[in-house]
Amino acid sequence: MRRTRSTTRKSQVGALLAGLAAFLGLVVLGALVPTAAHAQSPGAFATGLHIDEGRLLEGNGNDFVMRGVNHAHTWYPGETQSLADIKAFGTNTVRVVLSNGHRWTKNSAEDVTGVIAQCKANRLICVLEVHDTTGYAEEAAAATLDQAADYWIGLKSVLAGQENYVIINIGNEPWGNTDPAGWTAPTIAAVKKLRTAGFEHTIMVDAPNWGQDWQGVMHANAQSVYDADTTGNLIFSIHMYSVYDTAQEITDYLNAFVSAELPILIGEFGGPADQYGDPDEDTMMAAAQQLRLGYLAWSWSGNTDPILDLAIGFDPSRLSSWGQRVFNGVNGIAQTSREATIYGGGNSGDTQAPTAPGTPSASAVAATSVTLTWTAATDNVGVTGYDIVRVGGGSESTVAASTTNTATVTGLTADTAYTFAVYARDAAGNRSARSASVTVTTDDGGSTPGAGCAVGYRVVNEWPGGFQGELTIRNTGTAAIKGWKLVFAFANGQTVSNMWGGTPTQSGATVSVAPASYTSDIPVSGSVGVGFTANKGAVNTVPTTFTLNGTACATA
Repeated sequence: MRRTRSTTRKSQVGALLAGLAAFLGLVVLGALVPTAAHAQSPGAFATGLHIDEGRLLEGNGNDFVMRGVNHAHTWYPGETQSLADIKAFGTNTVRVVLSNGHRWTKNSAEDVTGVIAQCKANRLICVLEVHDTTGYAEEAAAATLDQAADYWIGLKSVLAGQENYVIINIGNEPWGNTDPAGWTAPTIAAVKKLRTAGFEHTIMVDAPNWGQDWQGVMHANAQSVYDADTTGNLIFSIHMYSVYDTAQEITDYLNAFVSAELPILIGEFGGPADQYGDPDEDTMMAAAQQLRLGYLAWSWSGNTDPILDLAIGFDPSRLSSWGQRVFNGVNGIAQTSREATIYGGGNSGDTQAPTAPGTPSASAVAATSVTLTWTAATDNVGVTGYDIVRVGGGSESTVAASTTNTATVTGLTADTAYTFAVYARDAAGNRSARSASVTVTTDDGGSTPGAGCAVGYRVVNEWPGGFQGELTIRNTGTAAIKGWKLVFAFANGQTVSNMWGGTPTQSGATVSVAPASYTSDIPVSGSVGVGFTANKGAVNTVPTTFTLNGTACATA
């Protein structure tokens, strides 16, 4: 069975974790890190990627912040195009699922050699992980960390010399919820085993509690694990799902590691809500950007439950609403990713900022969106992207990012004046002066000329008293849809309890859905996804009639 997130067990314990999260986040996680803990600068750096004073650096000393996604290679070895597709969205890192043969088909040395070559060809840093360890001590079929370490040692000839490009994530979520304190000693032993075998790579270790560390074991023992690595080149990975549904839980956890100078990243995270809770992905991404920590979203495609597929059916032209959020949203990959300098990106010697972009002009002004276009900036090395900001009241806020000289800003209010401006940035992170601004008043509403639509509706999961549904809205017309309102009706008294990718309003049986900022635009032949959970009785008839901006839609 393919795993949603990285294991079905996360969902099974989700309800318990959500109930405990507030207490544990504030008490356990806030109290267990030793106040005197400070990571030391390593005495012997790795030959490539390495840790210094709690930061992940490249071999040249340049700070490297991972911005990427997870890819389920071991279950979909034929999806070889995926790494190129992932890179095309601006990612600088991919975490690749492998198997040591304990639970799934073993990835051979030849296969791993090919994965590394594809990562390098697509200018990606490659995090390699053994997935068979998932949930050990609770999951009877799981491998041990010692067995995972043996797998890596068997691949030493493949991995040697790749220290600039490869990070070894010993084992995915290598402990469940049964006696999670047992995680510490095997983690230390596995790290020591790899170092004794001569590995110089940066090593990544995942937390217990199915990666979420809701009992604070990794939090409390991080210093002892770090100190066990004689090179100092070790980074901790926390997986954030529905346990992390408040801003305080997220910021408390990450800030504790940063304050202790212990390196950490968000090695997996989700955003869509399910019946167990609603992860606060906005805070995760904002906190990671503020603290300059890496994040790797779960996952590119192929989940049993596609709620967490970033791309539908491995098709990069069919990003889900979750994919739009990760790649194109605020603090997303397009806005914040910088390519590793080993591939020529982020030239640390480049201190010259780009010129200011031209004054933006507005087009396709709709009730909830507007398209902005500007004269491109220039740079001595090269412009890599633009940040679009809303200006007002003496302050500004980023509302979109783009790699070209045009962008569509969504999530606006009808019949409202907005002022926008643009910054350019280069690979080294230098930012231009702000462009001149443009003020635009959105339309007062109405349908989109030339629009046609088709709506797919399916029940993803069902349980007594409730279910999870998914809506796919396709633009079958001749013009892009800029802002929309979807209306449908339930037949059996169902009521929406939570929604992602849109905002619901329900009156009796009738449900009206307004888009989220990242689902507001639907290009010609494109689609967006909206997911939800709802309450139900004994009967759960599927709606068959949908209207979009007042236009009747086909069903698909």
